[in-house]
Formats: sequence, C-alpha cells, structure tokens
Amino acid sequence: MSDLINKIRTELGDKAVLTNEQIGEKHLADWSGETADAKPDAVIRPANTNELSVVLKLCHEAGQAVAVQGGMSGLSGGAIPDHNELALSLERMSGIEEIDAEAMTMTVLSGTPLQTIQEAAEAADLNFPLDLGARGSCTIGGNVSTNAGGNQVIRFGMTRALILGLEAVLADGTVVSSLNKMLKNNAGYDLKQLFIGTEGTLGVVTRIVLRLYPKLSSRCTALCALDTLADVIKFLRLTGSTSGGTLSSYEVMWANYYDYVIERVSHLQSPFDQSYPFYVLMELEGSDQEQDSARFQNLLESALDSTLIKDAAIAQSEKETAAFWQIRDGVGEILPGFAPCANFDISVPISLMEAFLTKADLILQEQFPDIRILTFGHIGDSNVHYIASTGKKEDKEKIYDIIYELTGEHQGSVSAEHGIGKIKRPYLQHSRNDAEIKLMRQLKNSLDPKGILNPNRVI
Repeated sequence: MSDLINKIRTELGDKAVLTNEQIGEKHLADWSGETADAKPDAVIRPANTNELSVVLKLCHEAGQAVAVQGGMSGLSGGAIPDHNELALSLERMSGIEEIDAEAMTMTVLSGTPLQTIQEAAEAADLNFPLDLGARGSCTIGGNVSTNAGGNQVIRFGMTRALILGLEAVLADGTVVSSLNKMLKNNAGYDLKQLFIGTEGTLGVVTRIVLRLYPKLSSRCTALCALDTLADVIKFLRLTGSTSGGTLSSYEVMWANYYDYVIERVSHLQSPFDQSYPFYVLMELEGSDQEQDSARFQNLLESALDSTLIKDAAIAQSEKETAAFWQIRDGVGEILPGFAPCANFDISVPISLMEAFLTKADLILQEQFPDIRILTFGHIGDSNVHYIASTGKKEDKEKIYDIIYELTGEHQGSVSAEHGIGKIKRPYLQHSRNDAEIKLMRQLKNSLDPKGILNPNRVI
C-alpha cells in the first residue's frame, strides 16, 4: 500500500495525503458511536474532481479499497474505515460554484456543509429546504449519498427531490458529469439516481445542482400537547387539509423523550405547566405573515375547542421558535449520556405506527425490565426515531434484532433517512426482498467490479 500512497502523493502533492500522526480522530468515527479499529494507512484528500479521478484510477488498478468520508455525521458507520482501507475525505472539495437566481438552482461541491448552502440561498433571497440537526457538520455529498430526510420532508421531499443534476466519479476514475439544471429532462436514463442514496458504493459524488425555492416570508410555529397517537395523526390530517399547503414541519415527541430532554438539558424549558403523553412541534411557512398567523390561530383554536389538542404554545419571536426547536434537536446533547444504546432510524406506515410501537415497547420491557426508551420523529413521512438503552453494551445486538424484525413484520424500513452503512447491513433483508438485493448486487458488480468503493456497506 505504501507504493500506492507515494504515487498518490506524487500526483496530488503533500497536502492531499495525511499519514500517521497527521490523521486526526475525526477520520476514525462517525456519530453512530462506532470507531475504526485502527488508523488507516492514509487519508486521501483530493481538491477537485480531476484529482479524485486520479486517486480512484490508481486505487482501481491496485485493487485498493477506500472508505468515502464527508462530514462524519452519519449514524450507520458507513464512513468509518475498515482494516486495509484508505480513507477518502472530500473535506477539501468545498464551495459554491454558482447560484442561478432565474433558474433557482445552486451548483456546489460535495464537501460543502449543509448550513453554508442554506445561508448562501438565504442571502440570494432563496430557500434550500433540506434541514436537519447536523446542518453545521454534515456535507451535501453525505446528504446526497444517504438521501437525507430531515425536518421538511413532508413539504419538500427527501434530498432526492432537491437534486436536478450531479457529477460523480466511478470506481475506475471515469467522470460522469450530468449537471442538468432543468426540472424536466427525460432524455434517456436518469443517471443521477444511481448515486443518490447508494452511499458511495456505486460512485463518488463530486458536484451537485440543487433545486432552490422562493424564500418564504412568513413562519408560524407552535408546540402542542396531545393525549394519544391517534390524536397526533388526526391533527396532522387536519393541519394538512386546512393550512393551504403551508405545512412544512410536523415533529412528534413522546413524553419519554420530551421529559427526558427537559430534565437533563439545563437551558431547555417546557412552556407547559404539566406533562402530556405527546407533543407536536409544527411549523407553517407562507408569504403573508398576517394572513398566515390568522389561519394558524384559527386552526389551533378549532383543535383546542374539539379537544383534539390539550394545550398549545405559539412562538411569539425568533427566540421562542429557536427554543422550541432546541427541544426537538436536544437529542444531540443527551445521546452521549444515554449510551450505550440501540439507536433506530426506521419508518413504518402511519396506519401501523401505533401497533408497531406498542408491541416494540412491550417486548423490550418484558425482556429488559430496566430499559429506557426515547421516541420521537417526523411521523408525517412515516419516520420514527427510537432509542433504547439498558446501560449494558452487550444488550444492544439483541435489541437491534428485536426491533428490526418487528419493523419488517410491520412493512417498514430499517433505514428511513440515515442509510444502511455497515451497522444495518445485516438487517437489510427485513426491508428488501431477494430479487431487490440481487439487482443491487448486479449494479454494484457492474459499476465497481473490483469492489473498491465502500466495500461491505449496504449489501
């Protein structure tokens, strides 16, 4: 491997190759809690598409496996290098190449942080609606490779829906540039789909054309309290049918999560005087603050009058809006103290959600009497985050086995928005049948015959 590393250093320069003590801890772990067994022999950091092409061509010729890395904020272990793999970091491939205000597109490099893209769109009086708690750390390339979801899927869709075109480098160094900027383009195969949500196993994304939206000038945010999950779902339907298409976020927190976060994060405070079984953080965004606020007020009053919701707190300022969202995003602050834990990002049809969670809670509590469970999620897009801990690392695998099997039994997905990576690979069969997995392998073998791109991830 040293000969290959020296060749790469000769082609790209010293700045592109990190070895030994130059390799920091950030290249060895992601947010899943899993870490590399040992440092890779090198971290390769190309600065552009051409350099990445050179690296992959050399690795392909040598049969050298690589682990592709973005912001290292993933939760499935996909970017953690295995033994004898080189780490391929895209951190130097960062920047915004173009904002086309007329076409409402933005062309960016894959290592660009999500928050940088959001801020650039806002500065251009436009909106890039992909948003998630890791916005300051995650990169758009990682978002694309995992088809990230986030807080506004219910209105704007997953990352896939926000991509018009992209450029990627195949395992042998071939550059496939399909930087389409048009919403309609049915000229042959939509090749970008090969690289969206496939977690770097078919090619490495280098540049992306993103779809932007007009900047919305009004926002209404409320935190609501409810008694049952059935009421939560009824309230979702009511909000969707009466909000005139302005519903952008609908986040649900069970009391086990909400109370846990409020109790343990000192700067968070509940706006309610008592505890409730469920909480909904909802947000409507439109173009007329006065009209939208009136509609929002009427919606909440109607829901309160019918006892569909038990209480509601409307954010009266940006500070209060941020405070509500900090409760929802507080998982990042409490998760280290909740470890070791089994952390699930799953989706289940909304009609089966209550049955699934009731059975999951019952089985886990029967088998692990001291278990703690935290439940929250987007719900409107069928996504629920389910975190369980007994405080014992040896219980994690059994918990994973139970919940993933239940997910399959309830027609769900073992990965709603975080990808499969290495951690969920053993459970893929609960959500994909044999024919689907066979086709995935055929695609992998066709585009990466030597298996050098993120091997042993996904399939």
